[in-house]
Amino acid sequence: MMPVNLRSPFRRAIVPIIGGIAFFTALFGITWLMAVYITNNADVKTQLGDRTFVVGPVVDIAKSIAENGPVLYPDLRDSSGTRSIVIEHFGDEPAKGWQVYYAYPADKDSTCLVKQVERTHTFTDCDGRTLRSDQLQPPADVRPIVENGTTLLIDLRGSSTTTSSP
Repeated sequence: MMPVNLRSPFRRAIVPIIGGIAFFTALFGITWLMAVYITNNADVKTQLGDRTFVVGPVVDIAKSIAENGPVLYPDLRDSSGTRSIVIEHFGDEPAKGWQVYYAYPADKDSTCLVKQVERTHTFTDCDGRTLRSDQLQPPADVRPIVENGTTLLIDLRGSSTTTSSP
């Protein structure tokens, strides 16, 4: 094969530029095809936020609940308020006896949110009834987790089992 002899200055300047553009276009095309093949055009699902909520040390939370009553948390998933939860502790052992309830009566729907009677373990519902925390709706998709016997977490991933019971 005979080497190409580029005699004009214009050709000597343009040919390497066109060759570089062709090289990078081919490189981009190959990279794009590899990416399409590897991902198989799969849709990416994004979940924002943590799936667990750290409440705090079990000793401190259990002491606070014993003195001031259950902890009422506003809706942890969205702004509607219908998924507000109540964290209750039963028994003397801080690492055991944790229970989570929705903040509405078991015999009503989520539109009947309860209000806690200050510094007690009782609540008042939308009809004026006085309820204990165990009369509230147990959730199917929220549960307490005691991590390493020291830290209380609330699992928002949708499991229906609890890690501790009254």
